[in-house]
Amino acid sequence: MSLSLNEKLCHSQQSQLLIIDIQERLASAMPAEVIEKVARNSNILLQAATELNIPVIHSEQYPAGLGNTLPTVTENIPEEKAGLIHALTKTCFSCADAEGFNNLLAKQKRQQIIMTGIETHICVLQSAIQLQRLGYNIYIVEDAVCSRKKLHHKNAIKRLRQNGIVISNVESVIFEWLRDAAHPKFKTLSALIK
Repeated sequence: MSLSLNEKLCHSQQSQLLIIDIQERLASAMPAEVIEKVARNSNILLQAATELNIPVIHSEQYPAGLGNTLPTVTENIPEEKAGLIHALTKTCFSCADAEGFNNLLAKQKRQQIIMTGIETHICVLQSAIQLQRLGYNIYIVEDAVCSRKKLHHKNAIKRLRQNGIVISNVESVIFEWLRDAAHPKFKTLSALIK
């Protein structure tokens, strides 16, 4: 299935999920209720992606200093689906600048990048804009990204919109992946967001 750059709905066969830097020390700097929501929603998308065989990359910014990805993000992934999930360690802010990242994306031959993570105004924003320039269709899941300061988060969302990047939410992404209540995974995935 070939999609135009103007396609605005997510397609499960064209999507990749990118979870950016939801790590222990970064998470502890976020408002508690906000990071809980971001981790929960990223986990929901990760579960949905694995049910639909959508490839997932999760990045970690300098894990020696910032810790690993929060267990609440990755705790519900069955072992048999672990092959769909790739970890990427980086020191650069944009994932697109990390060694091996662009090859990992290109190998999947999927043009839609669904993004969650922290912080919206730094690593998420820089990754999104660079990946868009590389020809990918970018979807930011607004209820699964955050910054330490609400103002920075709002500013980043505004900048992303101004750059033509789609701002979405967890439920929209999941129901766009499903497309139909007759989908065999409808009950399983709709249960994730109840």
